[in-house]
Amino acid sequence: MVGTPEEAQGRPGGPGRLVVAVALVDSARRVLAARRTSPPELAGLWEFPGGKVEPGEDELAALHRECREELRVEIETGRLFGEIALPRPGWRMRLWLGRVSGGTPVAVEHGALRWLGVDELDDVPWIPADAPLVDALRVELADPVDPVDGSWAR
Repeated sequence: MVGTPEEAQGRPGGPGRLVVAVALVDSARRVLAARRTSPPELAGLWEFPGGKVEPGEDELAALHRECREELRVEIETGRLFGEIALPRPGWRMRLWLGRVSGGTPVAVEHGALRWLGVDELDDVPWIPADAPLVDALRVELADPVDPVDGSWAR
């Protein structure tokens, strides 16, 4: 049984889950990537930081919580950048643009962190689900306008 329309769309409590992530962009127009350590089939692959939205939790609150837990940073979120279906039935991921507003990222739950410029995005193997978002981000970072809030125009 599918349940409510929200559950059918993979929101918390339904047959799927909502995962939230952020493409953190710094002033040098680099993006923070995090190397996974688990599960075994994804260990060693890179992803955007984030995690699962808990039942009853607001998705942006979940994103801020995940960044505090996984990276020990506070973030400023910009616009929603994209949404993709994940390999698990009913699961989806929403990706925001953002920047670090407090602290320095630390790999608490990941094997490593790396800031990647637009010309370095292919230097790491991304998890397959993130690949279309990485391609779209490549175009976004090449634009002279700040991808997070529209400033930085050159």
